[in-house]
Amino acid sequence: MPIETKKIIKYCEYYLSVDKFDDGCFNGLQIEGVNEVNKVVVGVTWSKKLIFEAIKKQAKLIIVHHGLFKGDFGDTPRIKGFIKNRIKLLLENDINLAGFHLPLDTHAMIGNNVSICKILGIKKIKKFGFGFWGELDEKENFKEFVKKVNKNLHTKSYVIPAGQKKIKKIAVISGAASPHFKEAAELGVDTYICGDAREEIVRAVEETGINFINAGHYNMEKMGIQNLGKLIAKKFKIKVEFVDVPCDV
Repeated sequence: MPIETKKIIKYCEYYLSVDKFDDGCFNGLQIEGVNEVNKVVVGVTWSKKLIFEAIKKQAKLIIVHHGLFKGDFGDTPRIKGFIKNRIKLLLENDINLAGFHLPLDTHAMIGNNVSICKILGIKKIKKFGFGFWGELDEKENFKEFVKKVNKNLHTKSYVIPAGQKKIKKIAVISGAASPHFKEAAELGVDTYICGDAREEIVRAVEETGINFINAGHYNMEKMGIQNLGKLIAKKFKIKVEFVDVPCDV
């Protein structure tokens, strides 16, 4: 049975408490398509590849973590280049696009960061910016912990082993959060995990004496949207499919 698009969007907005966030992303419905949908595709970032997959699967609603951002349009609103081509493809096929950014990073039940903590065995977690920090049950060898990160997040991390060889306290913020290693160090954690590594932080991390793991922006931000898709499928008894468009950064 078809489900009203607006019902799915309103449910996501309520569940993720989007009204509490001042975000660079338009959280919620971004491009309007048909009023009712039979199938939903979820993914990390909107792209022509993702849209083509949705067309192939006859899905009329795409929900992503990285959708339209305010900065995509410049200081003076303009729709051109690859943004225009993506929007054109959506409109031609009457496909809805919705995006949920920071609300999906920081959510305490299904978000990217809490999901990473769970899969890595980090417990007693507490809020840390848009992420969390907590402790392992026992101290682990840092090199072995990196292997666990790579295996569980299906990634190949960039690592700065500047801290203790045996670790217990871990902080996690997915995405472009490398500068926050400083706040992590102030918390007294052994290791900081994020999704990027800027040149200017490398020497600073070494001098601060904290272990640093860049596990990749994309690979750190798959679980949140996958979890949201499962919730939508259960709530509305509708088919929801995660489409993986791999990216190593």
